[in-house]
Amino acid sequence: MQHYLPSNFSDLLLDEQKRKRRYTALNQGELDALEYHAKISGLIKDGSMSLIQEGLNKGFLHPLSGKKENYSKSVPTELNDCCRLAELCEMSKHLHSLNEHELPTLVMEEVKRLSNSDLELLSHITENNTDWTMIITLMGQKYLLPPKSSFLLSDISCMQPLLQSNRKYDVIVLDPPWQNKSVKRSKRYGHLSSWQIKQIPIPELAAADCLVVTWVTNRQKHLQFVKNDLLPHWSVEVLAEWHWVKITRAGEFVFPLDSLHKKPYEVLVLGRVRRSTDSPSRETEADAFPLPNHKIIVSVPCMLHSYKPPLAEILQKYVKSEAKCLELFARSLQPGWTSWGNEVLKFQHIDYFISSETES
Repeated sequence: MQHYLPSNFSDLLLDEQKRKRRYTALNQGELDALEYHAKISGLIKDGSMSLIQEGLNKGFLHPLSGKKENYSKSVPTELNDCCRLAELCEMSKHLHSLNEHELPTLVMEEVKRLSNSDLELLSHITENNTDWTMIITLMGQKYLLPPKSSFLLSDISCMQPLLQSNRKYDVIVLDPPWQNKSVKRSKRYGHLSSWQIKQIPIPELAAADCLVVTWVTNRQKHLQFVKNDLLPHWSVEVLAEWHWVKITRAGEFVFPLDSLHKKPYEVLVLGRVRRSTDSPSRETEADAFPLPNHKIIVSVPCMLHSYKPPLAEILQKYVKSEAKCLELFARSLQPGWTSWGNEVLKFQHIDYFISSETES
């Protein structure tokens, strides 16, 4: 009996040799990542499958929707050119600092009276204290401000208005611009070193027992830095590690779960501020809102680069009612939250909310 090799046997053999070579040539960081993935992959798969099945049953997901969505109609391609928020931040560095007689917060009525609002806004927190969405204009561009939201458009060198407002926050969510190779190649946005991230004044902004939530990339170096260095530096006790799992509209992982290159999940590290003066045995209000050690968040990712799912609704059961909430390195606003970043209004541009069908 004759045996025939498939016509592409040499290609298959070459692919197998490359695969084995990849595993034998991994550096320590990649080996650590594989070890971490081995610990959590089963948990992520089982947890995601139950949520995905529920999404399919309720019609949120559609298993036959295999074709790719065309987002080119819904998001104008020229937004990258017209939103010069980072440049505006650079200009703001030449403004005077607030003195003790100036209020660090401007409400919308005061904004309308400013003669040079583009730059003067950058030395204040701007607040929409109404119960409806309002429009603000910066450099000729219109942005939507949700109800009861406030923002500070600045970079890490100009955070004084946040500190001078004397607000203490019960929830702080941050998504630092981690340094990595893809960021360097794309030059899409700037990044901060670990030392720079440690300079963020979390202790000055946090209320007692503040819930601190940090988005982390899948790079183990960053995850270990957050858990073992960054959060302890801020007097934050690490309590939980959650995962955001990204799926398609068909209910499949956006990347294979065991892919060596990209994983279909990202990590959130959660903890609470514990002052050195706190007694280990003292009971706190936060004890009434225990955090689960692990939680799976499953969603179809937004087409906008690096856009994370809003956490307000997910976190509300773990904090007191009417908690004051702050998002750092934000690129959008949430009702009832204060947001800070050098592109904090980026995804609030009015064109993101007006479809091409409405304009035509």
